[in-house]
Amino acid sequence: MADKTDAEPIEIHRQLLDYFASGEKPSDQWRIGAEHEKFVFHLSDLRRPAYAGPDGIEALLNGLTRFGWERVFEDGKVIALTRNGASVSLEPGGQFELSGAPLETIHDICTETGQHLEEVKAVASELGLGFLGVGFSPLWTREETPVMPKGRYNIMRAYMPKVGNLGLDMMLRTSTIQANLDYASEDDMVLKFRTSLALQPIATALFANSPFTEGKPNGFLSARANVWTDTDADRTGMLDFVFEDGFGYERYAQYALDVPMYFVKRYGAPNGGYIDASGQSFRDFLEGRLPALPGERPTIDDWADHLTTLFPEVRLKKYLEMRGADGGPWGKICALPALWAGIFYDRAALEAAWDLVKGWSSADHNRLRAMAARTGLKGEIAGRPVKDVAMDMLNIAEEGLKRRKRLSGGLVDESGYLAELFEIADSGITPAERLLAKYNGEWQGDLRKLYTEEAY
Repeated sequence: MADKTDAEPIEIHRQLLDYFASGEKPSDQWRIGAEHEKFVFHLSDLRRPAYAGPDGIEALLNGLTRFGWERVFEDGKVIALTRNGASVSLEPGGQFELSGAPLETIHDICTETGQHLEEVKAVASELGLGFLGVGFSPLWTREETPVMPKGRYNIMRAYMPKVGNLGLDMMLRTSTIQANLDYASEDDMVLKFRTSLALQPIATALFANSPFTEGKPNGFLSARANVWTDTDADRTGMLDFVFEDGFGYERYAQYALDVPMYFVKRYGAPNGGYIDASGQSFRDFLEGRLPALPGERPTIDDWADHLTTLFPEVRLKKYLEMRGADGGPWGKICALPALWAGIFYDRAALEAAWDLVKGWSSADHNRLRAMAARTGLKGEIAGRPVKDVAMDMLNIAEEGLKRRKRLSGGLVDESGYLAELFEIADSGITPAERLLAKYNGEWQGDLRKLYTEEAY
């Protein structure tokens, strides 16, 4: 339940910054959160299920309650589940998401992920459903994709075509893995933000896993990453200002204030409690001049909601979100938080990672972002092969995890979760390129094979 003060009107600008500062934690309290999305499909015809019906998404959610998950409702419909600090939720096209609890180790995350996947597979098998972990829906068009009954998504679907060409694809046809990590202070946040933002395209390349659209190769290794380049320039991208002198909570707050709003949530309002404020200004809201709610000023809860509508490659809330990876199989879900925990949670590793990228220019950052989506680990950045930078990044993370010494059973540290990524970096061949080789070879152009060989 929100603190009472979070529901009271914001009085001074400093409260916006204090929201970020309230996330600061000493290192012994740092935790790791992993999130992953997956596509649900009917085993009979590979189509993505609608929300309603005996074999739909609602039935899947209800079936999971046997494992102790509690339902979350909106307008009388189950739209999420919660249990022990974790949640299961729905993306606009029915992508099924686990937002894990904040946990101490990657071992804990892999255990949590495994339990979740076993639970959803148990229910799904009874409903004739399966799950696929890739970054972009490989077969179905926007029009063939069912839409989930969540109020905020109605507002976003109406607004997206006004600001970009691929926003509806982002909502309906992409799937991702994310990792959330803590910071100790504003200075610590700045160093972590800069380092991870510069390296985010390297993570995109390592996890690139979306080379198909509507049954055919699409020319990208990460179509998901490419979608973000034409979704909404106001709220996406590499945030060049993060690398400028003086960056901190204040500068990020100014950026957030300049991003047009989507909605305001008020209990009892129609459309699931979501009031359409799309394109309106949070700055006007602070002054009581929001057209959607004239005379009313925002609360910290409103500020928190607004921050969730920003979609840069790294996002600041009360922690930092790593947003650069395509959806993928179980091992990749464990590998992403391992990669970032190894860099973030060991000071020597963090400084070494910053040394790796601190000479890159804004042009380098943006060129690498575009290159990662199309060519993965091929090409050069600042005169070095991308493949070599990826290997350096992994070596730094591996040493950081070894120094963390978070052991499973008193014997095995967390560095083993990087093994798949080392294989990718060493070969220079992304998961997407392996899928393309199968498509052009043993699958003989039949993408239905993807749903058997690559399903969970």
